[in-house]
Amino acid sequence: MAAKKTTTTMQAMRRVLVLSVLAALGIAGWNWLQDHPEHNPMAPLDLRDPIGLATTTKLVALRDDVDQCRAVLERSDVAFTALPEVGEGACARPDRTQLTQLPLSPGNPATTCPVAAALELWRTRTVEPAAREIFGSDVARFEHLGVYNCRRIRGSSDRWSQHATGNAIDISAVVLEDGRRISLIADWDGDADEARFLREIRDGACDVFAVVLSPDYNAAHADHFHFDQTGNFMGVCR
Repeated sequence: MAAKKTTTTMQAMRRVLVLSVLAALGIAGWNWLQDHPEHNPMAPLDLRDPIGLATTTKLVALRDDVDQCRAVLERSDVAFTALPEVGEGACARPDRTQLTQLPLSPGNPATTCPVAAALELWRTRTVEPAAREIFGSDVARFEHLGVYNCRRIRGSSDRWSQHATGNAIDISAVVLEDGRRISLIADWDGDADEARFLREIRDGACDVFAVVLSPDYNAAHADHFHFDQTGNFMGVCR
Protein backbone atom coordinates (compact mmCIF):
# COMPACT_ATOMS: atom_id res chain seq x y z
CA MET A 1 0.00 0.00 0.00
CA ALA A 2 2.86 2.34 0.87
CA ALA A 3 4.56 1.54 -2.45
CA LYS A 4 1.36 2.40 -4.37
CA LYS A 5 1.06 5.68 -2.48
CA THR A 6 4.70 6.50 -3.26
CA THR A 7 4.13 5.80 -6.95
CA THR A 8 1.06 8.05 -7.02
CA THR A 9 3.02 10.81 -5.32
CA MET A 10 5.88 10.49 -7.81
CA GLN A 11 3.48 10.67 -10.74
CA ALA A 12 1.89 13.80 -9.29
CA MET A 13 5.30 15.36 -8.81
CA ARG A 14 6.23 14.55 -12.41
CA ARG A 15 3.02 16.19 -13.67
CA VAL A 16 3.74 19.29 -11.60
CA LEU A 17 7.31 19.39 -12.94
CA VAL A 18 6.15 19.01 -16.55
CA LEU A 19 3.53 21.74 -16.13
CA SER A 20 6.10 24.01 -14.50
CA VAL A 21 8.53 23.49 -17.38
CA LEU A 22 5.79 24.12 -19.95
CA ALA A 23 4.73 27.28 -18.13
CA ALA A 24 8.33 28.51 -18.02
CA LEU A 25 8.76 27.80 -21.73
CA GLY A 26 5.49 29.59 -22.47
CA ILE A 27 6.59 32.67 -20.52
CA ALA A 28 10.01 32.63 -22.18
CA GLY A 29 8.42 32.25 -25.60
CA TRP A 30 6.01 35.12 -24.97
CA ASN A 31 8.84 37.37 -23.77
CA TRP A 32 10.85 36.47 -26.88
CA LEU A 33 7.91 37.37 -29.13
CA GLN A 34 7.57 40.69 -27.33
CA ASP A 35 11.20 41.42 -28.18
CA HIS A 36 10.80 40.23 -31.79
CA PRO A 37 7.54 41.72 -33.14
CA GLU A 38 8.42 40.61 -36.67
CA HIS A 39 7.70 37.04 -35.54
CA ASN A 40 4.69 37.91 -33.37
CA PRO A 41 1.39 37.60 -35.30
CA MET A 42 -0.39 39.72 -32.68
CA ALA A 43 2.03 42.65 -32.82
CA PRO A 44 1.06 45.51 -35.16
CA LEU A 45 3.01 45.55 -38.42
CA ASP A 46 5.80 48.11 -38.42
CA LEU A 47 7.78 48.44 -41.65
CA ARG A 48 10.89 49.39 -39.68
CA ASP A 49 11.05 45.90 -38.17
CA PRO A 50 13.03 43.13 -39.91
CA ILE A 51 11.11 40.72 -42.13
CA GLY A 52 10.05 37.83 -39.89
CA LEU A 53 7.83 34.78 -39.62
CA ALA A 54 4.68 36.88 -39.17
CA THR A 55 5.40 39.56 -41.78
CA THR A 56 3.69 37.78 -44.66
CA THR A 57 0.51 37.18 -42.65
CA LYS A 58 0.35 40.83 -41.68
CA LEU A 59 0.87 41.97 -45.26
CA VAL A 60 -1.93 39.68 -46.44
CA ALA A 61 -4.27 41.37 -43.97
CA LEU A 62 -3.64 44.75 -45.60
CA ARG A 63 -4.89 43.82 -49.05
CA ASP A 64 -8.57 44.31 -48.25
CA ASP A 65 -8.26 47.15 -45.74
CA VAL A 66 -6.91 50.42 -47.15
CA ASP A 67 -7.38 52.30 -43.88
CA GLN A 68 -5.43 49.69 -41.94
CA CYS A 69 -2.70 49.70 -44.57
CA ARG A 70 -2.31 53.47 -44.42
CA ALA A 71 -2.26 53.27 -40.63
CA VAL A 72 0.74 50.93 -40.99
CA LEU A 73 2.52 53.52 -43.15
CA GLU A 74 1.82 56.21 -40.57
CA ARG A 75 2.96 54.00 -37.68
CA SER A 76 6.14 53.20 -39.61
CA ASP A 77 6.93 56.89 -40.29
CA VAL A 78 6.62 56.36 -44.04
CA ALA A 79 5.60 59.57 -45.81
CA PHE A 80 2.76 59.13 -48.27
CA THR A 81 -0.07 60.95 -50.01
CA ALA A 82 -3.57 59.50 -50.37
CA LEU A 83 -4.82 60.54 -53.81
CA PRO A 84 -8.49 60.75 -54.88
CA GLU A 85 -10.26 57.75 -56.38
CA VAL A 86 -10.36 57.57 -60.17
CA GLY A 87 -11.57 55.22 -62.90
CA GLU A 88 -14.52 52.91 -63.12
CA GLY A 89 -15.42 49.28 -63.65
CA ALA A 90 -12.51 46.85 -63.88
CA CYS A 91 -10.11 49.80 -63.96
CA ALA A 92 -11.45 51.62 -60.90
CA ARG A 93 -8.74 52.81 -58.54
CA PRO A 94 -10.23 53.42 -55.09
CA ASP A 95 -6.77 53.09 -53.52
CA ARG A 96 -4.11 55.43 -54.89
CA THR A 97 -1.26 55.69 -52.42
CA GLN A 98 1.89 57.59 -53.31
CA LEU A 99 5.09 57.14 -51.30
CA THR A 100 6.39 60.69 -51.37
CA GLN A 101 10.02 59.82 -50.56
CA LEU A 102 10.43 56.67 -52.66
CA PRO A 103 12.95 57.47 -55.43
CA LEU A 104 11.06 56.14 -58.45
CA SER A 105 11.79 57.27 -61.99
CA PRO A 106 10.10 58.43 -64.15
CA GLY A 107 7.81 60.37 -61.87
CA ASN A 108 6.47 58.96 -58.65
CA PRO A 109 3.36 56.95 -59.56
CA ALA A 110 0.68 55.97 -57.08
CA THR A 111 0.15 52.26 -56.38
CA THR A 112 -2.26 50.50 -54.09
CA CYS A 113 -1.28 50.82 -50.44
CA PRO A 114 -0.31 47.12 -50.09
CA VAL A 115 2.09 47.46 -53.01
CA ALA A 116 3.49 50.64 -51.47
CA ALA A 117 4.04 48.92 -48.11
CA ALA A 118 5.81 46.01 -49.79
CA LEU A 119 7.97 48.38 -51.85
CA GLU A 120 9.11 50.12 -48.67
CA LEU A 121 10.01 46.81 -47.03
CA TRP A 122 11.77 45.58 -50.16
CA ARG A 123 13.77 48.80 -50.51
CA THR A 124 14.92 49.02 -46.90
CA ARG A 125 15.29 45.33 -46.00
CA THR A 126 16.56 43.84 -49.26
CA VAL A 127 17.74 46.25 -51.96
CA GLU A 128 19.65 48.79 -49.90
CA PRO A 129 21.50 46.20 -47.76
CA ALA A 130 22.40 44.20 -50.88
CA ALA A 131 23.70 47.31 -52.67
CA ARG A 132 25.92 48.22 -49.73
CA GLU A 133 27.21 44.67 -49.31
CA ILE A 134 27.92 43.93 -52.98
CA PHE A 135 28.82 47.37 -54.37
CA GLY A 136 29.60 49.49 -51.31
CA SER A 137 27.09 52.11 -52.44
CA ASP A 138 23.66 53.38 -51.46
CA VAL A 139 20.68 53.34 -53.82
CA ALA A 140 19.88 56.55 -55.67
CA ARG A 141 16.67 55.54 -57.42
CA PHE A 142 14.57 52.78 -58.97
CA GLU A 143 13.55 52.87 -62.62
CA HIS A 144 10.14 51.46 -63.55
CA LEU A 145 8.18 50.68 -66.69
CA GLY A 146 4.78 51.53 -65.27
CA VAL A 147 2.15 50.99 -62.59
CA TYR A 148 -1.28 51.76 -64.02
CA ASN A 149 -2.47 50.41 -67.37
CA CYS A 150 -6.15 49.67 -67.97
CA ARG A 151 -5.67 46.40 -69.82
CA ARG A 152 -6.13 42.66 -69.61
CA ILE A 153 -3.27 40.21 -69.05
CA ARG A 154 -1.28 39.84 -72.25
CA GLY A 155 -2.32 36.68 -74.05
CA SER A 156 -5.57 36.46 -72.07
CA SER A 157 -8.94 37.53 -73.42
CA ASP A 158 -10.80 37.70 -70.12
CA ARG A 159 -8.43 38.21 -67.18
CA TRP A 160 -7.64 41.76 -66.12
CA SER A 161 -4.08 42.69 -65.29
CA GLN A 162 -3.24 43.89 -61.79
CA HIS A 163 -1.91 46.98 -63.55
CA ALA A 164 -5.53 47.85 -64.36
CA THR A 165 -6.02 48.95 -60.74
CA GLY A 166 -2.46 50.03 -59.95
CA ASN A 167 -1.92 46.92 -57.85
CA ALA A 168 1.35 46.13 -59.65
CA ILE A 169 4.63 47.75 -60.58
CA ASP A 170 7.35 46.81 -63.10
CA ILE A 171 10.90 47.59 -61.93
CA SER A 172 13.50 47.68 -64.71
CA ALA A 173 16.69 48.98 -63.07
CA VAL A 174 18.37 50.15 -59.89
CA VAL A 175 20.68 53.18 -60.01
CA LEU A 176 23.30 53.52 -57.27
CA GLU A 177 24.66 56.67 -55.66
CA ASP A 178 28.04 56.00 -57.29
CA GLY A 179 26.37 56.34 -60.70
CA ARG A 180 26.26 52.64 -61.55
CA ARG A 181 23.03 51.55 -63.29
CA ILE A 182 22.05 47.89 -62.90
CA SER A 183 19.33 46.87 -65.33
CA LEU A 184 17.64 43.55 -65.89
CA ILE A 185 17.98 43.68 -69.67
CA ALA A 186 21.76 44.21 -69.49
CA ASP A 187 22.82 42.50 -66.26
CA TRP A 188 20.53 39.56 -65.46
CA ASP A 189 22.65 36.92 -67.20
CA GLY A 190 26.18 35.95 -66.21
CA ASP A 191 28.19 35.56 -63.02
CA ALA A 192 29.03 39.20 -62.36
CA ASP A 193 28.13 41.05 -59.18
CA GLU A 194 25.29 42.74 -61.04
CA ALA A 195 23.61 39.41 -61.80
CA ARG A 196 24.11 38.26 -58.19
CA PHE A 197 22.57 41.52 -56.95
CA LEU A 198 19.52 41.22 -59.21
CA ARG A 199 18.84 37.64 -58.13
CA GLU A 200 19.26 38.54 -54.48
CA ILE A 201 16.76 41.39 -54.66
CA ARG A 202 14.37 39.20 -56.70
CA ASP A 203 14.47 36.56 -53.96
CA GLY A 204 13.92 39.22 -51.28
CA ALA A 205 10.88 40.53 -53.13
CA CYS A 206 9.29 37.10 -52.79
CA ASP A 207 9.12 37.68 -49.02
CA VAL A 208 6.83 40.70 -49.36
CA PHE A 209 4.98 40.49 -52.69
CA ALA A 210 2.34 37.90 -53.59
CA VAL A 211 3.53 37.64 -57.20
CA VAL A 212 7.11 38.16 -58.38
CA LEU A 213 7.97 37.60 -62.04
CA SER A 214 11.52 37.97 -63.37
CA PRO A 215 13.39 37.04 -66.55
CA ASP A 216 13.36 33.46 -65.26
CA TYR A 217 9.58 33.43 -65.77
CA ASN A 218 9.33 34.16 -69.49
CA ALA A 219 10.68 36.34 -72.29
CA ALA A 220 8.02 39.01 -71.66
CA HIS A 221 9.79 39.80 -68.38
CA ALA A 222 13.32 39.89 -69.78
CA ASP A 223 13.66 43.59 -68.96
CA HIS A 224 11.79 43.97 -65.67
CA PHE A 225 10.54 42.55 -62.39
CA HIS A 226 6.75 42.42 -62.11
CA PHE A 227 5.50 42.78 -58.52
CA ASP A 228 1.87 42.65 -57.42
CA GLN A 229 -0.26 41.94 -54.37
CA THR A 230 -2.97 39.64 -55.62
CA GLY A 231 -3.78 36.02 -54.82
CA ASN A 232 -1.96 34.59 -51.83
CA PHE A 233 1.60 34.29 -50.63
CA MET A 234 1.85 30.72 -51.91
CA GLY A 235 1.63 32.17 -55.40
CA VAL A 236 4.31 32.87 -58.01
CA CYS A 237 7.95 33.59 -57.22
CA ARG A 238 10.05 33.20 -60.35
